[in-house]
Amino acid sequence: MISRRTFEKLIIESCEALPPRFRDRIKNVAVLVEDEPSSEVRKEEGLGHDETLLGYYRGIPATERGEGYGVGPTLPDTITLYQKPIEEAAAELAGGEDSLFESRVRDVIFDTVWHEFAHYFGMNEDEVATREQKRGR
Repeated sequence: MISRRTFEKLIIESCEALPPRFRDRIKNVAVLVEDEPSSEVRKEEGLGHDETLLGYYRGIPATERGEGYGVGPTLPDTITLYQKPIEEAAAELAGGEDSLFESRVRDVIFDTVWHEFAHYFGMNEDEVATREQKRGR
């Protein structure tokens, strides 16, 4: 397990690593960290007791924001990354090698940040999966 501070630092690095052509178009999004998905999110996503999420996007995708978006007070969209499931996935990728753990956490965070911002840009799960295959992830 890594500290929350280190985890958040890795998220910032991952957001900064997004290609500028996308990063520069991101508006009104808060990136949050929680230990695990809430019971509300689990229910919304229809997760079984043995299923979890690494991240979750909630909001109005950029492709669906009309001219009136942002007129008046507008709460930000949110991207939540779940530290415990991300660490569990990283531990599995590290194969028990403690020296690889933080590097694998970084990899999983990067992939999760990319995945959730793809939803922000309007991609559904199938489109995201296709793009991830093209990226070799």
